[in-house]
Amino acid sequence: MNLTYEKCGDYLIPNIIPDPEPEGELRKFGLMRKHYLKECKSGIYQGMILSGKLKEHLLMVQEQAELQFDVLVEQMAEREGVMEQLKEENQMLWVQKMNNIRTMAEEIVREEMLR
Repeated sequence: MNLTYEKCGDYLIPNIIPDPEPEGELRKFGLMRKHYLKECKSGIYQGMILSGKLKEHLLMVQEQAELQFDVLVEQMAEREGVMEQLKEENQMLWVQKMNNIRTMAEEIVREEMLR
């Protein structure tokens, strides 16, 4: 944070100019982490906002969560035998199993990474 002052009468009033935020868009896991911090850890949330580190933290957690999610989905699909062959033979069953796997992986990531 850049801190400069403006003279107003006999007083110096701070001009608070925040540092530029890091580039990147918050997606599902980043927004989930933000909501958790805001609702359950408001002191940490406010501190990160004031220090200008919130978005950087959210982007880092989001990247790690997405990587873990992808690995979990791949491992669970392999363990359950959900392969391309099943997709060719019975698309509805493949979609059903993949939706279940993605839901389970999301729950695991939410419990381990986002809290």
